[in-house]
Amino acid sequence: MPALEAQQIPFDLPTRPAMGRDDFLVGPENSEAAGWIDRWPEWPAPALVVSGPAASGKTHLAAVWGDKAKALSVEGSELVSVSAKDLAARADNLVIDGVDPWIGDRRAEETLFHLYNMAKENGHYLLLTMRSTPTRLDFEIPDLASRLRAAPVALIHPPEDSLLSAILIKQFYDRQLQISEDVLRYILPRMERSFAAARDLVERADALALAEKRPISVPLMRQVLAALQS
Repeated sequence: MPALEAQQIPFDLPTRPAMGRDDFLVGPENSEAAGWIDRWPEWPAPALVVSGPAASGKTHLAAVWGDKAKALSVEGSELVSVSAKDLAARADNLVIDGVDPWIGDRRAEETLFHLYNMAKENGHYLLLTMRSTPTRLDFEIPDLASRLRAAPVALIHPPEDSLLSAILIKQFYDRQLQISEDVLRYILPRMERSFAAARDLVERADALALAEKRPISVPLMRQVLAALQS
């Protein structure tokens, strides 16, 4: 069976350019989130929340919007170390990556509250990435809670077979590894069905193949899956 390359994925999945990054693979699981990026600047609020599980592409999708909106990307931790005025001075639009760990920290919430108000006043925008959603978080500042809970939320759902297969092929290809259809069919029903699991599986397979100088095969993947389940 010939090995499949990333450009020859045998699934009907469109791709979207990521402005200098690898293509962002679009499936039913993330098409809603991708649609919100396309809709900008016609957002109904100054902020958009992109919510999804670990390794689901939130940061990648935010980078696509960041290029489109000429936005500055900052980590959520900067909400406690940099003032809203200083952050807003860096760029009109901001991506704030990994916000939910900082909800509940009053200083971080104050910074985010001021950023939201400044964005609304000046016609600018914020894109916030979270694993959770604002409705499931406990806030220190009620006014911030009401604003973010009213903001649109672009959800990324756990992957189905077609998107998960495409992600596996792409991640192997990114590491200059080829994967056959037989190996792919072996992996899919046996792995945890998540974006993070796909990332971890490919990392483990790459390390084992390199250490033992072996190709990506069913026996090698059997070892990897067994190790991940132990």
